[in-house]
Amino acid sequence: MTLSATLQQHWPVPLAVHRFERAADVNPLLTRVFSAIRATDPGAASGRFYASPDDLLQRIQLPEFHELVKFIAQSLQATAQQANAGLWPSGRHNLQLELMGVWFQIQNGATFHDIHTHGNCSWSGVYYVQIDPAEQRARHPDFGALNGATRFYSPMFPLLGGAHIDMGNAFLQQATLDVTPQEGELVLFPSFLPHKAMPYVGERDRIIVSFNAQIRAPGGDQLFRYAGA
Repeated sequence: MTLSATLQQHWPVPLAVHRFERAADVNPLLTRVFSAIRATDPGAASGRFYASPDDLLQRIQLPEFHELVKFIAQSLQATAQQANAGLWPSGRHNLQLELMGVWFQIQNGATFHDIHTHGNCSWSGVYYVQIDPAEQRARHPDFGALNGATRFYSPMFPLLGGAHIDMGNAFLQQATLDVTPQEGELVLFPSFLPHKAMPYVGERDRIIVSFNAQIRAPGGDQLFRYAGA
């Protein structure tokens, strides 16, 4: 007896990493600007963690920051086009990309940002402005290689607590993905994907830029007809 079948893998989760070529010139300036914003924020809480308001697009009018925003927009366009290959209608070239909010975060002293998702957007991302080198971070006696990492959680993660786990579904058992931050790298991911900034201890603060984005069509975003009830 001959058996033949095609294995189908549905609902993949896209994640992309882009490199900002101007990072060495732009990041030090952004570090100084962000530090000044934090120092002059009357609502800033004491401690080693700080998150700015999400109004940086309106607040920072510097050519270097605009370079970063342009890089983010171009990377989003390329990633979304690749992720939606074969799904976007042919000839539809007037899609509008809008950053719904851009903010920065600073952490140190073993602070972290717990598991969360982002709303009101289809894509989110994190750009690493400043962090100690990976080899230096990994020498932390408790955190090791996870020192300052960004951890992503499988969409199946909430279901695994009550799932039967054996060798037959070993493909589900690696339920997290840890991204090692590198200065100048941009990580893009669907906004529904749970993620966490792991605790960080370093000589320099861990500084990131984060954002939410929508990609809309002026004539409407519905791709598939609703089924009748």
